[in-house]
Amino acid sequence: MDTLKRICGLFLVLLAVAVAVHTVVEPLYHTSSAGQPYSSLWNILNPLMALAIALGVILGYLRKKAADSEGDSGAVTREFVAANVQFYGFLCVGIMFFWNWFILHSPEFTAIGAETASLVWILIDATLPLLTGAMGVFLLRGGNDA
Repeated sequence: MDTLKRICGLFLVLLAVAVAVHTVVEPLYHTSSAGQPYSSLWNILNPLMALAIALGVILGYLRKKAADSEGDSGAVTREFVAANVQFYGFLCVGIMFFWNWFILHSPEFTAIGAETASLVWILIDATLPLLTGAMGVFLLRGGNDA
C-alpha cells in the first residue's frame, strides 16, 4: 500500500508541476482565437487533472478520517487543519472543474459567458497545483509531514 501511495504522490507532484508551468507559459506560445481559445495541451492535461481530483478527494478523505480519529481530545492540531483543507479544497476545485469541463463539452449550455468560464479555469489552474503538490509531497514522505 505504501508503494501505491508513493506512486500516486509522484503522479500528483508531476501533474502539479505540469499544470503550474503550462498555466504560466501558455500565453507565451499560444495566441488565442475565437476558434481555439486554449492550447491543445489542455486536452491532455484535463483528463489527468480529473484523475488527480478523484485521487485527491479519496486520499484527502482517508487523511481527514485518520486525523479525525487521532484528535479525540478536541484539540485542533496541524494535521487536522491540513487534512481538512486538502479534503475540502479538493471538493471545491472538483466541483468547479467538473462544472466547467462539462460546459466545455456541452456548447448548448449558455447560462454563463466565455469570460466567466475562463475565469473559473484560471482559478482551477492556480489552485489545483497547490493542492495536488501538497498531497503528493505528503504521500511521498510516507504519509507524514515530518
